[in-house]
Amino acid sequence: MKRSIREQSDQTGDLIEQVEEPTRQCPECDSQKLVADRGERICEDCGLVLDDTQIDRGPEWRAFNSSERDERSRVGAPTTQTMHDKGLTTQIDWKDEDAYGQSLDSRKRNRMQRLRRWQNRIRTEDAGERNLQFALSETNRMASGLGVPRSVREVASVIYRRALKEDLIRGRSIEGVATACLYAACRREGISRTLDEVTEVSRVEQKEIGRAYRYISQELGLEIPPTDPKEYLPRFASELDLSEEVTSKAREVVDTAAEQGLLSGKSPSGFAAAGIYAASLLCNERETQHEIAEVAQVTKVTIRNRYQEQIEAMGISKARSP
Repeated sequence: MKRSIREQSDQTGDLIEQVEEPTRQCPECDSQKLVADRGERICEDCGLVLDDTQIDRGPEWRAFNSSERDERSRVGAPTTQTMHDKGLTTQIDWKDEDAYGQSLDSRKRNRMQRLRRWQNRIRTEDAGERNLQFALSETNRMASGLGVPRSVREVASVIYRRALKEDLIRGRSIEGVATACLYAACRREGISRTLDEVTEVSRVEQKEIGRAYRYISQELGLEIPPTDPKEYLPRFASELDLSEEVTSKAREVVDTAAEQGLLSGKSPSGFAAAGIYAASLLCNERETQHEIAEVAQVTKVTIRNRYQEQIEAMGISKARSP
């Protein structure tokens, strides 16, 4: 009896799946530690070569240093969210040199200058792209001033793109929303930057940044966890040139006070500053409240209040302050 066309196709599909699906287990030692190297699939435990006809998707050239890798690579820079066109457009170099490194004459230099001008104009076609370009440039400027890593810039750019797509920028300043997105990105990535520090590198007031941050985080549903005061401790201790013993003791003070619920409703930076002050007194590395307040950008009154609460939580007598 002849098989139907459907049965034949089903068996053919099963056969193709068996052929295409690679072996996930070594038939010799039953190990699953299989690695691919130069077109071969090898078992790490016993060294058995399972496949030797795989396609090597790596480059066909070799490079022994970074300069050789840059010269032989045939791809451009990776895409990035920090540019309005994600870095996919052509950028005319500012050097007035030809392919041989020779300087261009005056006529060709003027021509290249006109081409650069028109290239910058056609990169932004409408007001939305100009808005995005200006906002991302401001984000990069402020991120450089804060010294945050590139991952924070990428997250801030993604948040701003989402806000622009949801039409949340209307009626608000571009700089204010861009600063709020950068502050939200710092908190999401666990980078300890206070709102006062973000305001210093921005061109808008802190009240406007706070309003924009609350509005965007609510409308976009950003799940931003509360700031942990311990994230500020290493930076504050480094700027005050304190020892590792003080940092460790400050972490213990903050943990003890937080376990008793004293952190609720308190400023994380002020709580961390008070922890460092208490730890410096306990470790006999007395730092003044004025010096710690300048580094943490909080008032001395805040440090004194939080310090009193923390030493009571630890059950120790009040240390003598300088």
